[in-house]
Amino acid sequence: MDKNKKVRVLFVCLGNACRSPMAEAIARHSCSDVLEPSSAGLFPLGYVPEMTERALVRNGYSAAGLASKPIRSGALENVDLVINLSGEPRTDAFDDPAKVEDWSVADPYGADSTVYQRILEELEQRIGQLADRLREERGIKTKR
Repeated sequence: MDKNKKVRVLFVCLGNACRSPMAEAIARHSCSDVLEPSSAGLFPLGYVPEMTERALVRNGYSAAGLASKPIRSGALENVDLVINLSGEPRTDAFDDPAKVEDWSVADPYGADSTVYQRILEELEQRIGQLADRLREERGIKTKR
């Protein structure tokens, strides 16, 4: 495995409005040495809610460039790993479930800022663990 090659990861949730955009922003900010993140939704909402953007900015992440969008044709073939945050089993939601990891993370849509903060912190932890695992596989020193 090439230790200099970044892992192209696609974070997917239902609406690509809360969890997957937050995951994309966190990974872009904190793990760009090992991850090349993007996000999409199974049923995109069409916009990123203000509460998602507020949670990111409040925690030092940029919400710039985030948009709620569908999984584009060919996107799954062009990534190394899909993180499924949708709650749908990977065998039902994806044609190639072998490169999909299911993460059970609650959807904060419509909740208050406390819930958004809790979800953001859970994503930070899980993304950090993913990045550490990938660094270890490549023999790269862990940042944390």
